[in-house]
Amino acid sequence: MGRYYQKDSITWVVQSGSAVEFYATGLSAQVVIAGGNSIYNDEKYRPRLGVYVDEEIVLDKIMDELEVTVDLFKGTTEKTAKIKVMLLSEANNGGVGVKSININSCSQTPIKPVEKKKLTIEIIGDSITAAYGVEGANQYENFKTSTENFSKSYAYLAAKKLDADYSAVCYSGHGIISGYSTGDKNPEALVPEVYTKISKNSEYPGEWDFENNKVDVILINLGTNDLNYVSKDPANRNEEFIQEYVNFLTLLREKNPDSYIVCTVGIMGGGDEIYPLIVKAVELSGDSKISSYKSQTQNMNDGLGSDWHPSLKTQTYNSYVVSDKICNAIGIESDQVGLDVAADSKYDVSKNEDNGANMSFWVGYDKSFNINTVFGGKVASDIEATCSGIGLKKGGVYTFEFEYTYSKDIELPILIRGKDKIHFKDSLKASSTKIKYSKLIGSYPMYQVGKQFQHLGHYLQ
Repeated sequence: MGRYYQKDSITWVVQSGSAVEFYATGLSAQVVIAGGNSIYNDEKYRPRLGVYVDEEIVLDKIMDELEVTVDLFKGTTEKTAKIKVMLLSEANNGGVGVKSININSCSQTPIKPVEKKKLTIEIIGDSITAAYGVEGANQYENFKTSTENFSKSYAYLAAKKLDADYSAVCYSGHGIISGYSTGDKNPEALVPEVYTKISKNSEYPGEWDFENNKVDVILINLGTNDLNYVSKDPANRNEEFIQEYVNFLTLLREKNPDSYIVCTVGIMGGGDEIYPLIVKAVELSGDSKISSYKSQTQNMNDGLGSDWHPSLKTQTYNSYVVSDKICNAIGIESDQVGLDVAADSKYDVSKNEDNGANMSFWVGYDKSFNINTVFGGKVASDIEATCSGIGLKKGGVYTFEFEYTYSKDIELPILIRGKDKIHFKDSLKASSTKIKYSKLIGSYPMYQVGKQFQHLGHYLQ
């Protein structure tokens, strides 16, 4: 699973999430795992691995030994178990090797590879994809591989949700034209320059075999680390970014002639600055099998990992979106489970000026809907705030949820209105402190509906 390197009968897993998977049948089984040069790194930067038996982790270890033997199972009767040895940290910090599998078995096939799944996806990214600091205590904790866990990355979670095989190519701090910097160009940390390699780490040299490792969909989540460099001189650097992104898309198409490609950015910023450049690059590519979408910026209320990186909650939310976008790209129906179906909705406010209604509104970076009312008119419907363009599926069950504050001591009607009728209505109680509104609703025919706020002479968020 993922990119690997073989030498001297050892299979090295060398990229985030790279794994060796097999079924073992016998009375007992062990796996012997080798450590490479990275075991001599500073203890904060040694590779982290996980060993799983029937999807349950039996070993979570920072590799600091040249060799370790792991007991997988032992008993008096033969059993069959699914085994996985996975690299949880990223390629920057080295890999681990599966040296041997030792098994006590009477079976004619004591070891069998896990079957290939119908769908294979490749995820290309930076620290966000590698799940940098996802287990960190807070945003003030610095990086260490013991808090980086690819099994909690949106990439792994999306692949699991889609029942897909996956391959990840992700390096913290890397970008398209510049790695992370304070504004100067950092040309030493570019994903396009190492994409065709098994690993950037010199211990695992060689070119990746694309012909025998085809993928159906490629997701690119790059551009966050380019932001500081590009934003210092957008007049010149915007075009540089666009051209190099086009070049990268050309390389991807050369190596993956039949794959669908989906491009995104924005979880840790760059959505407003970098994403429009990606849109332009996709347009210039002229490739009908390449699409893009802007990722929602992480909500600080959902927690933060090390160095302001996404929390598990944010990674999980993003996996829902990624799953949906992959389904859209390859033309299969998305189940929308866990998806924020209002994420791409349109925010607007109408006012009846004939009745004297007067107001202003703005939408915050976190999708907060802020309305300042000067005069609310004569009836509640003189000012209507609407979040529209939401597709609900027939038979679907949804949580209708938002937070609100306002100061006027009144009740406000709230509705879910479809094309020809109202499907749900309720009212909000006034509160100057933030209140969370949440109701389980469903099921509805498939068409566009909107959630509706009506208000009079107050501030609503």
